[in-house]
Amino acid sequence: MRLQRLGPVGTEIPVVEHQGAVFDLRSLTPDITPDFLAADGITRVREALSADRLPVVTGAEALRIGAPIAKPGAVLCIGQNYAAHAAESGAAPPEVPILFFKHPNTIVGPYDDVAIPPGAEKVDWEVELAVVIGKRARYLESPTSAADYIAGYTVSNDVSERTYQMDESGGQWSKGKCCETFNPLGPALVPATEIDDVADLRLWSTVNDEPRQDSSTRDMIFPVVELVWHLSQYLVLEPGDIINTGTPEGVAYSGRFDYLTPGDQVEVGIDGLGGQRQTFVAASLPTAVRSR
Repeated sequence: MRLQRLGPVGTEIPVVEHQGAVFDLRSLTPDITPDFLAADGITRVREALSADRLPVVTGAEALRIGAPIAKPGAVLCIGQNYAAHAAESGAAPPEVPILFFKHPNTIVGPYDDVAIPPGAEKVDWEVELAVVIGKRARYLESPTSAADYIAGYTVSNDVSERTYQMDESGGQWSKGKCCETFNPLGPALVPATEIDDVADLRLWSTVNDEPRQDSSTRDMIFPVVELVWHLSQYLVLEPGDIINTGTPEGVAYSGRFDYLTPGDQVEVGIDGLGGQRQTFVAASLPTAVRSR
């Protein structure tokens, strides 16, 4: 069972892909939103499938795939959560999770174009496992209890501009993470119960069909449940919130690869969750800026 949102930007419809067919969820919810998750929406989808109450979507394969969550309240990101990536960045493995934020409006569909800002020269890719929160989490007792608060998982590309991140952010990183379109997400929200072992998933990326990252969530410094528990000690996690859990080695910031330029194509994927492909393009500018 895989939840998706299909259709043009702003008018996506909620669907579930199950056993090779795509079913319309609009009898249950107008969209896959934080409120839908908070109301035990995934369980209701499963029950509707079992009761054969959902109509099939015809022509689903021709529709654009949107991000699997509509309007998440927060996108929380964990830095340097793979030891090899910390090393290629010139840093020691962190002793506690490093937290930064992305603006929620960075999120786009998994096959949408990514816009390179004017003058940006160090745009980088980062395949990441994204955790989607299913119910409010605050001051959780232990990492073990954190699993009950996870709705599911999806694929994230934490696109970064390294000059903005390292040289112009005052040490806070988020300026290099919040440019428009800098967080392709999807193709699907896969319920946590559908994943046998989230601590043993292969992650990979390519640029123009050439291999870049190839690792496993086994190499995470802080596993998923520890991250959810840890964050709940400092902030309230709400349904639909997204946690990008860090990227493995193999990014341009390592110095081993070129940064991205218009026309480049990036693929990222995680076994069991699916893959993405984006074309990087020059950002369009407002008319007033172009006429200067």
